[in-house]
Amino acid sequence: MGLKEKYEKEVIPEMMKKHHLNSPMAVPKIDKVVLNVGIGRVADEGTRDLIAKQLALISGQKPKPCPAKKSIASFKSRQGSIIGLMVTLRGKRMYDFVSRFIRVALPRTRDFRGLEPKSLDSSGNLTLGVREHIVFPEIIGEDVRNVFGLAITFATNSRDREKVMDTLKLLGFPFRS
Repeated sequence: MGLKEKYEKEVIPEMMKKHHLNSPMAVPKIDKVVLNVGIGRVADEGTRDLIAKQLALISGQKPKPCPAKKSIASFKSRQGSIIGLMVTLRGKRMYDFVSRFIRVALPRTRDFRGLEPKSLDSSGNLTLGVREHIVFPEIIGEDVRNVFGLAITFATNSRDREKVMDTLKLLGFPFRS
């Protein structure tokens, strides 16, 4: 059973019963997943292309380059130079990524003891940092020259933190107690 089917068949009825909701539309759901990689001022374009290629393997779609908005001399960055890459996932790709992230990538993370509940902000969005991109199954460890980290944000449609926390737990997100 896929994650979307699990959400529709198990999570929605459970949340409606637990929180006394009248409509299935009142149950929080994940709207989008945003992956961000900061590459800073990478000296050569080959390294930037390699990071973009590996991020495309992880996400399943081409990343968008993010240019610097202004020049900062202490960081040696110029306005307009590419300092990051971003991918926004929605729909089927989003559910596939969330499923792989929960079931494969998180257990492969070094010293993983569960997700910190403080990672869920008051707006109902879960933001996590992954230190090594090699925890994803699409990346073959022997071929990797540069290991990079990425920030992952799971944006939901609800502002109620407790309902979002319950929904994510029912979907399989392993939060610490």
